[in-house]
Amino acid sequence: MNVPLWAALPALVIAIVAAQADVRTRKIPNSLTFPALLLGLATHLALAGRAGLLASLAGMAVVGVALIPGWWLRWMGAGDVKLMAAIGAWLAFPHAVIALLASLIAGGVIAAAVAVRHGVLGAALRNTAFVAAWTFQSRAPAFVPPTTGVRFPFALAILAGCAVASWVKT
Repeated sequence: MNVPLWAALPALVIAIVAAQADVRTRKIPNSLTFPALLLGLATHLALAGRAGLLASLAGMAVVGVALIPGWWLRWMGAGDVKLMAAIGAWLAFPHAVIALLASLIAGGVIAAAVAVRHGVLGAALRNTAFVAAWTFQSRAPAFVPPTTGVRFPFALAILAGCAVASWVKT
């Protein structure tokens, strides 16, 4: 099953507008994410009924909740989480999960390219290994995760994930 055009097209437009804002200002405005999320839910209800609304809610919740730890750890901004939730509302479950996974992969590729450009790839890889090791400790103490301090507009990765999910059949 493909994402219907009435859901894929608005999701892509929202992701494009957010990516442009994120690249330009490093912020994704609430004036974009909140109306996009509500409109996605309402559109699914209007065009696909109760089942559409439930799939839209599931898509929004799963992908939004999945990014919250990244926001808590300050690896991404709250706008990224809200944008992903809005895209999840438009694409609905299960396509929202595909968008999330593709966004995370795209984010990793972009992060590696940015790290290479800034000469911090070795430090980024060491930090990643440290966080992975810490994650699997049974009694891991609380800590501030290491970072290189280099950031990039994650909305670009969300745009890529949205495009992939709009194309993939489930």
